[in-house]
Amino acid sequence: MAAHTSPDAPLPVGEVSRLIGGWIDRLGAVWVEGQITQLSRRPGAGVVFLTLRDPSRDISLSVTCYRAVFDRVADVVSEGARVVVHAKPEWYAPRGQLSLRAAEIRPVGVGELLARLEQLKKSLAAEGLFAAERKRALPFLPQLIGLVCGRASAAERDVLENARHRWPAVRFEVRNVPVQGVHAVPGVIEAVQELDAHPDVDVIVVARGGGSVEDLLPFSDEQLVRTVAACRTPVVSAIGHEPDTPLLDLVADLRASTPTDAAKRVVPDVGEELTRVRHLRDRALRCVESLLDREERGLAAARARPCMERPHRMVEEREEQIDALAARGRRTLGHLLDRAASELTHTHARVVALSPAATLRRGYAVLQHEDGRVVRAATEVGPEEELRARVAEGEFAVRAVAPAPGASDEPAPAVTPPA
Repeated sequence: MAAHTSPDAPLPVGEVSRLIGGWIDRLGAVWVEGQITQLSRRPGAGVVFLTLRDPSRDISLSVTCYRAVFDRVADVVSEGARVVVHAKPEWYAPRGQLSLRAAEIRPVGVGELLARLEQLKKSLAAEGLFAAERKRALPFLPQLIGLVCGRASAAERDVLENARHRWPAVRFEVRNVPVQGVHAVPGVIEAVQELDAHPDVDVIVVARGGGSVEDLLPFSDEQLVRTVAACRTPVVSAIGHEPDTPLLDLVADLRASTPTDAAKRVVPDVGEELTRVRHLRDRALRCVESLLDREERGLAAARARPCMERPHRMVEEREEQIDALAARGRRTLGHLLDRAASELTHTHARVVALSPAATLRRGYAVLQHEDGRVVRAATEVGPEEELRARVAEGEFAVRAVAPAPGASDEPAPAVTPPA
């Protein structure tokens, strides 16, 4: 329970240390896993001192054990080894220090490490951190490349030299960090996060040379894998050699088999690109020349056509056709008019032949009453009746007279012109 204190009634340091020790004493023993960073075995001393560090975090604890406990694993445990310790927390009140009193130390073997990595790999894969759709394409020509590697390492030299040989103008932002041991994971995580936040970095390369399984363990750390998965900048993993496959290779956007391969994959080769540009220019030139040749042939063929050589030929041909059609039309119309004229002449002749005027021209005359009625019988004319006689060339007035004595029984008035 919390102690009741105030500015007027504070607790002495010794009392606070005692209370903390009492609370820690109530804790039970725990199994702790870590990496040994410091190991002190003084000759003749019955206690061994070592420091146990979390490989993923910058946290460490002091561990003490009796020499008999450590001697059981002294042949297989040294600085840098990963161990599992069964220990009870202890509080050293005079100095206010927390430590672990180890009752058993077990080295973590390679087989066990690989089994744990396989289990972690399945867990991260189930979360989708290794999915192909999460991986981003690298820029064709990065302006600034972030490089995370060991200081003055062969991996750094391979990446820088090969990249600059391929593209002399390439620029690098290098972060030198520990690439093995207890400080590797925090250093690599910090460098990756710093480069990811850099506004000019287009791609990040994490490179390290080959090594044993234990040496490459930092690049399979869960926190590092999650940090790379959260990066906004594409990440290239170039860890170890071709057979080495830490979990960083699976979460990175691109896996390079070696640091040299990473340099080849990140930047293009200037010679190859110039050759490709030259080939493309030649291909474009051939395409344009082929197009021009085809169009020239088409233009020449069009100009060679009769209608293009003699543009008026078509008009002349149409003019001849029009003249022929007009002549044909005139001939047809003339035939029709001639036929109509012939028919009209025949009709006119028949009409003239049947016309009363023709009869009058043969010497006949037509007698008409004053009212215009034609005289058809002698009985229709009265004595002394004035009639009009119509002949072929005009008309004149006549008068009917009585018939002479001794004439036929049918009286027929004589027609005499009036006085």
